[in-house]
Amino acid sequence: MPSVGPGATGAAGAAGAAGAAGAADREPLTEELLARLLASATPQEYLDQTQVGERDFAAYLRSLLQQKGLTRADVLRACDVSPSFGYQVFQGVRRPSRDTAIALAFGLGCSLREAQRLLRRAGHSELYCKVRRDAAIIFCLEHGYTQFECDDELFRLGEKTIGSDGAGAVE
Repeated sequence: MPSVGPGATGAAGAAGAAGAAGAADREPLTEELLARLLASATPQEYLDQTQVGERDFAAYLRSLLQQKGLTRADVLRACDVSPSFGYQVFQGVRRPSRDTAIALAFGLGCSLREAQRLLRRAGHSELYCKVRRDAAIIFCLEHGYTQFECDDELFRLGEKTIGSDGAGAVE
């Protein structure tokens, strides 16, 4: 199982796009970016040649929708996010809380790598297997649970459920 958590780099932490996205949409590995940076004459040369910085969360959501053949309505129903808020998230108008981003990952049927990438693009920390609640969520993602099945598992373990934050925005 890949190493997952804060500070994870390389194939385990940053290679989420290699298998799931097409070659044209492949996100470079951290090692590849580091090699480009170190080979550059100046930091500006590297920054001019490489897209780094803010990544568009809404664009990533749309690409996942297209890859998986889903509609926004399908996803929002599957993760119990209110349609008005969910559509604002998909349009990039609102930013979801960490739990809402996790709920969207379940609604999209994301792999663990896709979910980690989704969390990063939403500006949140990745799931970390040393955190009890995150470990349960990782298990559920890897075993194809729905969000509701994951919530049952979290409740059984005495952990906060994903849907308990009201599936809302970041304050």
